[in-house]
Amino acid sequence: MSTRIVVDPITRIEGHLRIEAEVQDGRITDAWSAGTMVRGIEIILRGRDPRDAWAFTERVCGVCTTVHALASVRSVEDALGITVPPNADLIRNLMFCAQYLQDHVVHFYHLHALDWVDVVSALKADPAETSRIAQSLSAWPKSSPQYFRDLQKRLTGFVESGQLGIFANAYWGHPGYKMPPEANLMAVAHYLEALKWQKEIVKIHAIFGGKNPHPNYLVGGVGCAISMEGDHAINIERLNQVRDLIAEARRVVEGLYVPDLMAVASFYPEWAKIGGGLGNYMCYGDLPQNGIDDVAHYRFPRGIVTGRDLTHVQGVDPADASQVREEVAHSWYDYPEGKDALHPWEGVTKARYTGPRARYQQLDENAKYSWLKAPRWKGQPMEVGPLARVLVGYAAGRPDFREVIGEALSRLKIQPAALFSTLGRTAARGLETRLAVRWLGEEFDRLLANIKAGDTVTANTKLWDPAKWPAEAKGYGFTEAPRGALCHWVHIAAGKIANYQIVVPSTWNASPKDGKGQRGAYEAALIDTPLADPERPIEILRTIHSFDPCLACASHVIGPDGRRLAEIVVR
Repeated sequence: MSTRIVVDPITRIEGHLRIEAEVQDGRITDAWSAGTMVRGIEIILRGRDPRDAWAFTERVCGVCTTVHALASVRSVEDALGITVPPNADLIRNLMFCAQYLQDHVVHFYHLHALDWVDVVSALKADPAETSRIAQSLSAWPKSSPQYFRDLQKRLTGFVESGQLGIFANAYWGHPGYKMPPEANLMAVAHYLEALKWQKEIVKIHAIFGGKNPHPNYLVGGVGCAISMEGDHAINIERLNQVRDLIAEARRVVEGLYVPDLMAVASFYPEWAKIGGGLGNYMCYGDLPQNGIDDVAHYRFPRGIVTGRDLTHVQGVDPADASQVREEVAHSWYDYPEGKDALHPWEGVTKARYTGPRARYQQLDENAKYSWLKAPRWKGQPMEVGPLARVLVGYAAGRPDFREVIGEALSRLKIQPAALFSTLGRTAARGLETRLAVRWLGEEFDRLLANIKAGDTVTANTKLWDPAKWPAEAKGYGFTEAPRGALCHWVHIAAGKIANYQIVVPSTWNASPKDGKGQRGAYEAALIDTPLADPERPIEILRTIHSFDPCLACASHVIGPDGRRLAEIVVR
């Protein structure tokens, strides 16, 4: 006998996501991923000045606070043939890497760790043993028995008062938790340490982009000037501040995040065989070294891996209308008659809700059931994100990827095939964070070298006059958001935006089934997942959180009639 589990909303994510799963004999046999709010950014942008698009698209999400702006300015630059100065690329790279560090650390500790860490169990811990474990993992300074004893006392006060605050409403005591109380106490302590630090690293955005969230961007470069003696520009004081922030980030990543990640993973080896999903991985690549056109030398390589084959990397071209296309067979959108898939340059955003009206009504999986479209590469569903980037880098033979992956596999005593899993997805995020903090320092050194050589140019505004633009132009702008491949496509006509389409990482990963019945990455990853307690489906949360969903990007704004579309069914 099968039963249907509904988790709505999925919490500890950005946006609104509903997961329904069919369970038989303690395992998931089918799953449906539904974005429960409609996005309207593309509609809002029609008729606007393309140079302003970044300011609108950046506000799709408050978590990915820079990547939409980056993709947007690149799309307009591509359409108009604008080349940005080397310093602009470097500053964009610095902001990109800073975003990765903050986003990945926040994801591990504050969005995903509580799927593995039993906070209430920490009350039973021996602080002296916790100290011993912590000191065996790294030289992080706050690891004395007294430090953990004081934290345990604070946590006890929360529990006894009945006010768990940020740790409320979870499945404490679930049989799926495997870590001993001492390891749980250490993880809770580091949760709080990371919460303090994450606000520091994004000061790099404030220095180069004026603020965070939503730093300022500029078509043609970046909006900050460089002047070593200027008070209102990037000067030596600001550069020294950036250097200090990078040094502290390296200490956090190497001394806190990665050791904790490896420790947590060691308690859950069975999850290296659960949640693998599609086996198809895609990334557009990023961090240009010699300009955006030199794809071969991106730090994150561009490519496709299919069928879990790490011996071959295929190419992907966002401008090729035969490659990236979006379907709406199970999405609450209408396409022109006779069209079942469209390339984003011809994309249509015409919402029409036909789903459940009654509270708690089950989705009809044979009809339309999500506000997310279903993007496909050459007709195939793809997983995007940290695991895709790490696997493409590994398959491409990049030495830096091979190094960090090899170290992790050796430490955990697992084979590369274990990466095709929920645990592998979570580990990949930490591995690329090690690369990102290293690259952040290298990009900073390159910027300093340019400045010392006398190059302080940060913008190219030669084509800012619309009178110099062609009557009609199309362009695309890509990046690798922390959650995966992101691309914006713009169609400019008579100096205004005629059409604008965004395909975000969570659209790829959280997509519903397509017209052929092919599942999206979330749906596929849940198949055959064992559930210890269907009333408390922590296993669903583990796999879905391993993708770090961001449904604000994928589905956004309002319901079609202004009414709420989601109600809390289970935690």
